[in-house]
Amino acid sequence: MEGEHLDTQQKAQQVNFDRSKYGAFAEIGAGQEVARWFFRAGGAAGTISKSMSAYDMAVSDAIYGPADRYVSRQRLNKMLEHEYELMYERLAKQRGASTKFFVFADTVAARSYTRKEDGNGWMGIRFQTEPLAPPNDIIIHVRLLDQDNLLQQEALGVVGVNLIYGAMYLHEHPEKLISTLLDNLSPNRVEVDMIKFSGPVFATVDNRVMSLQLVEQGLTNAAMFNADGEVVNAADMLYKKPILIERGSFRPITKTTLHMLQSAMAQFVQEPQVQGEEVVVLFEMTLKNLTDSGTIDHKDFLERVDMLGAVGKTVIVSNYAEYHRLASYLFRYTKKLVGVVMGVPTLKELFEEKYYADLEGGILESFGRLFKNDLKLYAYPHKDSANNCILTANNLRVAPHLLHLYAYLIENQCIVGLRDYQEEYLGIFSRDTLVKIRAGDPGWESMVPPQVSKIIKERKLLGYAG
Repeated sequence: MEGEHLDTQQKAQQVNFDRSKYGAFAEIGAGQEVARWFFRAGGAAGTISKSMSAYDMAVSDAIYGPADRYVSRQRLNKMLEHEYELMYERLAKQRGASTKFFVFADTVAARSYTRKEDGNGWMGIRFQTEPLAPPNDIIIHVRLLDQDNLLQQEALGVVGVNLIYGAMYLHEHPEKLISTLLDNLSPNRVEVDMIKFSGPVFATVDNRVMSLQLVEQGLTNAAMFNADGEVVNAADMLYKKPILIERGSFRPITKTTLHMLQSAMAQFVQEPQVQGEEVVVLFEMTLKNLTDSGTIDHKDFLERVDMLGAVGKTVIVSNYAEYHRLASYLFRYTKKLVGVVMGVPTLKELFEEKYYADLEGGILESFGRLFKNDLKLYAYPHKDSANNCILTANNLRVAPHLLHLYAYLIENQCIVGLRDYQEEYLGIFSRDTLVKIRAGDPGWESMVPPQVSKIIKERKLLGYAG
């Protein structure tokens, strides 16, 4: 049955009829929606050792310890740890030699009479792939997008069944497991924006690639991980913080790339609404940045990510080709100032109306969405080699009928020219650097930061032969 497309009931039945698996369910926040599927499917007595829900905060704290936030990754981990240890302690002697134990847990905030925003929650499973073997974990973060509480609960139950089924029968194929998480759901009902695999059976799994898979396969439009490669949840990372973000291909990171960010940061932190705040700095790659000949090369992706890690940056991978969609995503988590760093050539492209043909309001609608919240574009100068002049945000020329729009954005400081720039960096481009790396031209080393040069040579990245 594993190769077939199963509905939710069939998945629950297959787990129930598999007598080698036995586990517990602990669910907080939206009812016992996942366990309910297994009880309804029949045969649950052979699968479920316990099903519980600690709704009262005092009761939850008594079981799992106190928590600052009850819908959090930390709370989910406590639930998994506590329930798995308890189950193993009680049942290992009796049936450990023949049973693959598992624990499923979730902690969710769904829509309610008093809570009107989108639901969100953490779900996870700790499971054995063989009796007596050490356990493995899969945890995910979900956003529940239905406007009705009952529909959100229903969607939660389906995702939970898919996660349990995938862990038990698809753990050897993580990419396929990801592709089944939204089985029997329409994509506009649930978003899975974070996933992490851990444990012996996932020793070779790179969670950065799994994050990319979430975006590639359409389970979310953006995923994040920090410089250490640890996948992070956007809400935890961005909540109520000012954000400075630079988009690029980063193939490789050049001295210009970093200086653009440094120059923007120097002006960004002087903004009244940013002073004294902790700024989140992000480097963003879109799927378009990663696509080469219609496909995404995961090895090439990891090489770029490793270079970004070498300079200590958090990475966001997104499917937001349009800047106004990226802005909308960031303002989902913060109302503080957002700064977007770009070169003057990219700024000029933003005023090309051909990119807004799919919007009824064209460029005005796009800019209305982009600047409706507290957002600024920070533009780094560009050297026009043909005319031997330096183009800045203040002397850039756009189409005549857009001059007044551009002047308005400059005057209101929606577009800000970066004052600090290095003229010698203006002629450095990633594409030229990459050509030199692959051609064995040593001149590339002066075009990238020392830590990037070091990792390229040590690990022979981007086609470097040495």
